[in-house]
Amino acid sequence: MHITHLSLTNFRNYVSLDLALPPHIMVIQGDNAQGKSNLLEAIYLLATSKSPRSTSEKELINWSALKDEIPVCRLMADVQKARENLSLELALRGKAPNTSQAADPLALWQSATKAAFIHKRIRVNGVVCRAIDLIGQINVVTFSVQDISIIGGEPALRRRYLDIVNSQVDTRYLRQLQRYHRVLWQRNRLLHQIGENRAGPDELSFWDEELVQTGSYLMVQRDHMVAALEQWAQVIHAELSGDQGKLSLAYLRSIDKERGKGDSQIEETAEAFTRSLRAAQNKEIAQGISLVGPHRDDLRFFIDEVDIGTFGSRGQQRTISLSLKLAEAKFMLRETGEHPILLLDDVLSELDSHRRSHMLRSVAEYQQVLMTATDLVHFDPNFLEQAVLFRVRQGCIEPLSH
Repeated sequence: MHITHLSLTNFRNYVSLDLALPPHIMVIQGDNAQGKSNLLEAIYLLATSKSPRSTSEKELINWSALKDEIPVCRLMADVQKARENLSLELALRGKAPNTSQAADPLALWQSATKAAFIHKRIRVNGVVCRAIDLIGQINVVTFSVQDISIIGGEPALRRRYLDIVNSQVDTRYLRQLQRYHRVLWQRNRLLHQIGENRAGPDELSFWDEELVQTGSYLMVQRDHMVAALEQWAQVIHAELSGDQGKLSLAYLRSIDKERGKGDSQIEETAEAFTRSLRAAQNKEIAQGISLVGPHRDDLRFFIDEVDIGTFGSRGQQRTISLSLKLAEAKFMLRETGEHPILLLDDVLSELDSHRRSHMLRSVAEYQQVLMTATDLVHFDPNFLEQAVLFRVRQGCIEPLSH
């Protein structure tokens, strides 16, 4: 799998970009704030329909387009896969800003960013579709210096990581995830009403069944994913660290703590989930919120049984995050039969020479790799010989000779 052509219009600092992307390795060099990360963000957005850097789509539109009657940004990509070729398009159309403030750039920006986008349009092969139909069309694995937060950050970051990876390779997982969050919202609303004596506990049974049905599949698939990641990550971590401790991953569920035979099956998980909901019902009503389920689970990382998220050094956490991402790429390849597109955002400067060498050898095995860097000093010359080099400057990209 690889992108053959990328087109950006009014996206971040790219007013207009038409770029043919080579297969295998592409290195994008440039100073800070020139558009390196924005380029990778655009590809991630086309893969997942969401930005990895911003929760607000208002921030994605280029400054110069804010003066337009209807601000629009558009991302398009042609993709070559093993069995088919794809054309992907994502466009965001916003409300017109207050033109009376056009002479004041700050007021113009404030006016435009206060107005939410009113329409997101997605097309796959020219056919308008939903975001759920876009996700999984192409698979991406991102590497960035922020990956360390997966190891030592809040549990919500690790749950989000599990959901993003699984959603890219399993359409059913994505649909069940969306359903689960809708059911969870309704159930929390009902718990609040019961706590205020505006509803009875017997009304929970329907939403409990729905929560169990959707949530059990999510937990089972997360279990499978973590088990697969652990196998690859252990080998990679041993090579990166020089066998300094055995890495293990643990998916910690908020339902039953003890795991019996057949626990990985959906039926057994559903039974355990149901028991946990019954046991927690009084506490949930008192607090007005659902306390068990995949939305309360966590993923933890251990070296020789020591929780590295809590007690590990930054160096240990960085090594684990690198091992995890390289394992993720192998997982996606196994699940889909297609090489994921690797997006590496200025990560080499954070690694020592041993880890840099391992990283470069590992990513060179994939069909398309996009790497950004402020300079090329950290790259092995042999690796650069395999790569096509580009320079980005103020939202413009041009070839760079070796």
